[in-house]
Amino acid sequence: MGEFVIKMPDVGEGVAEAELVEWHVKLGDPVREDMVLAAVMTDKATVEIPSPVEGVVLWLGADVGDTVAVKAPLLRIQVAGEDGSAAEAAPSTTAEPSATVEPAKDKPAEAKPAPPPQARSAAETKVIQPEKIPERPIAREPTERPVASPAVRLRAQEAGVDLRQVPGTGPAGRITHDNLDQFIARGIQPVIVQTGPARKTDVEEIKLTGLRRRIAEKMRLASSRIPHITYVEEVDVSDLEDLRATMNAGRKPDQPKLTILPFLMRALVKTIGEQPGVNATFDDDAGIVTRYGAIHIGIATQTPSGLTVPVVRHAEARSIWDTAAELVRLAEAARNGTAAREELSGSTITISSLGALGGIVTTPIINHPEVAIVGVNKIMTRPVWDGTQFVPRKMMNLSSSFDHRIVDGWDAAVFVQRIKALLETPALIFIEG
Repeated sequence: MGEFVIKMPDVGEGVAEAELVEWHVKLGDPVREDMVLAAVMTDKATVEIPSPVEGVVLWLGADVGDTVAVKAPLLRIQVAGEDGSAAEAAPSTTAEPSATVEPAKDKPAEAKPAPPPQARSAAETKVIQPEKIPERPIAREPTERPVASPAVRLRAQEAGVDLRQVPGTGPAGRITHDNLDQFIARGIQPVIVQTGPARKTDVEEIKLTGLRRRIAEKMRLASSRIPHITYVEEVDVSDLEDLRATMNAGRKPDQPKLTILPFLMRALVKTIGEQPGVNATFDDDAGIVTRYGAIHIGIATQTPSGLTVPVVRHAEARSIWDTAAELVRLAEAARNGTAAREELSGSTITISSLGALGGIVTTPIINHPEVAIVGVNKIMTRPVWDGTQFVPRKMMNLSSSFDHRIVDGWDAAVFVQRIKALLETPALIFIEG
């Protein structure tokens, strides 16, 4: 028998380390050739590491969440034949990037001592020993019938002992005469029956890894370095909803169903043309604001792995239908983990939409290093005074945040008010110029 050492592969040009986000095997597991052993995440992609050999896992060199240097030993596999030579596992050619992540600053995982070869066989051998009788009686459920012979039951009845309190050491917890004798010797104790909801004392510690840790780092950075100003305005979207319903009723079979987002994105494009200062990023270390002609709109999207921001690139060059189709495509790619890195980065302004879940006001956190984010809230039918009477109107709040170092409060208000005007008179969205 020999050992084959699999090292952290070189997963990309310029990448010196990667975060271990998932083990697919554990100590003692048999592995086959090409079987996926682990998944690692870099700032460019999530990569699966396959096994180049067949054998049994002897040693794991890191825990989930650890950062491992390229070429550092990752695991050892016991193989048949001569000693295995140290080798690097090649990343799976079918692995797709699922999210971007900053390289963590943790030190590389330290090697852990490998268990002796006989450890696995010993662990697999179960030695059944007589169960020690607890110091105190065990209370059973009122409907649970203790296992005991008729003779034991008769003795317990004569002694006034509730067998539900007596721990049994026989097969399947059977109560023996010795168990009854020991219980009586300690003194008969009352039955303790849980009458209300049971108290919970469990505590679970969850280490942030992979995308979840990346999200936490981004939120901490944005919250600690950006002085936010949030501006909330209500918008009457009654006419917009009527227009949306009409357009959906007449859409072609190959056209997606329109939500409110494509209209908001078109309104953003027109407004940014008048206020280019909000379509920007700010490098606060260098003190440089970069304004962009291209409008790349990030759409905050909830996925099974956490919050991601797929990017609709060049929104300024897309029609309402093209925008809607791209939204559907990107959201699906983000949720199933097939979005490419360039589809999850490079946004110049972001939209956060929680309207489907409810909520009338939010305070969205800016997607660093951008300087603005527009939040969409729930559409609600509310009574609105038209000057003579209250009429039912479909109202929605826009909750938008700005980097107050770059965007003054006045400019933020003008920006939101212009979007409001476009959404309330949706025909203006389609007028060029």
